[in-house]
Amino acid sequence: MSLAFSVPDTRCAPVSVRALIDTEQLRTVFQPIAALDCSSIHGHEALVRGPAGSPLEFPDALFEAGRREGLSVELEVRCALLAMRDWAQARLPGKLFINISASALCMALSEQNWQRGLGLCERYGITPSDVVVELTEHERVSDIDSLRRGLVRLRRLGVGIALDDFGDGRSSLRLWSEIQPNLVKIDKYFTQHLPAHAEKLQTFRALLQLAETFGAQLVAEGIEQPEELRVLRDLGVSYGQGWLLGRPSDGGARELLPAARAVLASADIAVLPELRRAGGPGITAESLAQQAPALPQSTTHEQLYRFFNEQEGLQAVAVLDAQEQPVALVDRSQFLNRWAKPFFNDLYGRHACTLFANTSPLVVDAQTGLDALTRVLTSADQRYLREGFIITREGRYLGLGTGEQLVRSVTEARIEAARHANPLTFLPGNIPISQHIGRLLASGRSFVAAYADLNHFKPYNDLYGYWRGDEMIRLAARVMSSHCDSQRDFLGHVGGDDFVILFQSDDWEARCEQICSRFNELARGLFDAEALAAGGIMAEDRHGNLRFHPCTTLSLGVVCISPGLLHRAEDVASAAANAKRHAKHAQQSVYVMAA
Repeated sequence: MSLAFSVPDTRCAPVSVRALIDTEQLRTVFQPIAALDCSSIHGHEALVRGPAGSPLEFPDALFEAGRREGLSVELEVRCALLAMRDWAQARLPGKLFINISASALCMALSEQNWQRGLGLCERYGITPSDVVVELTEHERVSDIDSLRRGLVRLRRLGVGIALDDFGDGRSSLRLWSEIQPNLVKIDKYFTQHLPAHAEKLQTFRALLQLAETFGAQLVAEGIEQPEELRVLRDLGVSYGQGWLLGRPSDGGARELLPAARAVLASADIAVLPELRRAGGPGITAESLAQQAPALPQSTTHEQLYRFFNEQEGLQAVAVLDAQEQPVALVDRSQFLNRWAKPFFNDLYGRHACTLFANTSPLVVDAQTGLDALTRVLTSADQRYLREGFIITREGRYLGLGTGEQLVRSVTEARIEAARHANPLTFLPGNIPISQHIGRLLASGRSFVAAYADLNHFKPYNDLYGYWRGDEMIRLAARVMSSHCDSQRDFLGHVGGDDFVILFQSDDWEARCEQICSRFNELARGLFDAEALAAGGIMAEDRHGNLRFHPCTTLSLGVVCISPGLLHRAEDVASAAANAKRHAKHAQQSVYVMAA
């Protein structure tokens, strides 16, 4: 493959990928990848482009045409070499990220291409540690052993390894476990509209914990909105990529776009979405069990080979003794790799399949709870991610569980645990309120805490009943929510008729006045005509005495929290509650006091 680049004849549009390669009409654009903790450029992803305006300008169409022409691997290798040349010429900051599939990578690491690649690195002044290989897989990796050997060769030179598009259904947890990448790029589906989808937030939290277990860092793809970037920054995601940070261009980027820099430099913290549904029942290992056939320990390797041919979808098989108790677990890919080696069938075909099996697999009882299963995620033995694990009932085989199932269940359980929402208003309750106050205090920024309480609510609730009382509380929640900036201000429901608002909005005072005014106006609609004419109701007070009570209104006690003034969430809550008491005693709608 020649790398002598000539000026293409653009008078005739290319009709094929072969023509594009031969006439050297492919080019590279670069999109920046940002380090979210310091607003700097960590690197650039190289993206191929065909001739501008042609049907093969963009990668999807280009590589689809390449597959039809049988040029997939050659095209990928060519694009990688182009990327190296163009990146060296552009002298861009950070690392060079090159997309390549497992099959193309193995071809690129053949001896001839390997020497050519090393020569090009030397010619262009590229240090291998400046390069990150992004493994992109549209199909299951068929030869994982060859891929691992190739990655070891790259790592010895200092080349970084990334797993691309994790979560899109192609890059699996098993592949993550197999190749142990330095970086894992999370598919844009999980980033898009993140501030409005609590389940995506919980997925990111689970992936961050998994990345810590595997010693990897995450790259969030597809960042297009400021609040998506703010949430990712506050979650602790290391790197990000998307149009908000920088678009693909011939010259790459020297710095991030102004909108992204403004978000990353801002002291405002994100208002994280909360899941607002009731939690489900506890999860046990039995709920993870897949009905899968097992084999007796007398099974030979020849019989095992025929078994796996018949059971194409089975990734592992349990081996049982005469009492149907598990004695071993055979991983499909490991066995088939051994079977493919010369003379294996001649030497071991009639031997028992336990000869090379895992005779100490992970075995869990069907009643094992999720907490115990979660500890498996951080255990020293991580083979279960590849092989799965065996589930038993009273010692006898029940079925198989997979690492992906376990991670998904742990994620869902953490979602359930995060659903600390008030059942009446579905607003975050005490735990999320305390957590958000803690994040505000840790950020070192000033903020405003407002404690809301309804005046004369108990007599109203006693007279009209709990259903009308609930309507009054829901009205308060709707009014406060409509006057808060959902991206900057946090609204929580402590319980009963008590609410907390944590403002980052600069116009918090006007918002407070509007909340009280609007609620007091709308609350009158929940009284009957006689009460409205009288200006209130006759009802018992807290001491059982019948007396007149004015129509229900809203009071807000407000406290301004300066950096370093308070250090605990409970101190902020106490200060705001104290301000609320002053507001009620002073019969003021909004009462502001110093912390």
